[in-house]
Amino acid sequence: MNEIHVPDAIDVPRIPRRWIKAMYHFRKLIADKEDTSQVFHITKALHGNDLYREFNRFLADPEGRKRFAEHRYLPPLLDDRARLRAMPAGSLAQAYCDFMDREGLTAQGLVDEYDRFMEGSQDTRSEAFRWYNNRSRDTHDMDHVLTGYGRDALGETCVLAYSYQQTSGLGIQFIAYMGALEVKRWAPRGAPVIKAIREAAARGRAARSVTYYDLLDLLPRPLEEVRDMLGVRPMEVYPEVHRRMRDAGLDPYEALGGPQLDPVTV
Repeated sequence: MNEIHVPDAIDVPRIPRRWIKAMYHFRKLIADKEDTSQVFHITKALHGNDLYREFNRFLADPEGRKRFAEHRYLPPLLDDRARLRAMPAGSLAQAYCDFMDREGLTAQGLVDEYDRFMEGSQDTRSEAFRWYNNRSRDTHDMDHVLTGYGRDALGETCVLAYSYQQTSGLGIQFIAYMGALEVKRWAPRGAPVIKAIREAAARGRAARSVTYYDLLDLLPRPLEEVRDMLGVRPMEVYPEVHRRMRDAGLDPYEALGGPQLDPVTV
């Protein structure tokens, strides 16, 4: 196997943010929550060069450089249920499988959605950046497991607020807060929706991104041990919003038509 060259940094392009386009696609997303492609349009319109700068921070970190040198493509590992299910009870691997199986998800499924979005467009990104972009995309559902947020609309917006603090992708923050405002309109009066988003952001600031870690090392470990390693703090507000919704006769998983706000990078 050829040794992977780890660059010191990559050039950061100048990419304008397109706010009108982002708002247009956000309205389309709200109108049809099943149309995941709208999320891709929003992040592409607003990320600018955020992820390029984050990639350079990743390359400047010793653990980030190790992960790049390994150059592991994650979906085959994450979708290997037999291998993950053989890991200890209570492990991150078991929690991840439980989450993905319960939600009917696969890592490859998110790849396929993104590939459909990119179909017909010219991809001018470097191979190095594509690898990092893919790693950020493929660990999204791992963030659900680590943070404890579900795939209801509020859970998705909380995961986005959490991950924005670690990737600085403005498109992610835009969807998080705009999505939270939509949830707030749906939730009963007084439900602390915005407070839940702020708590998620604070948790993201305090934690280290899972993208820097060797998943082969993390997956067999107890879930709570991994949370401690990454600095993932407990949450309080998100469950309170759910409680208030249910007290009002509302199903949190029916808000905005269900869990359709999964993010994908540019």
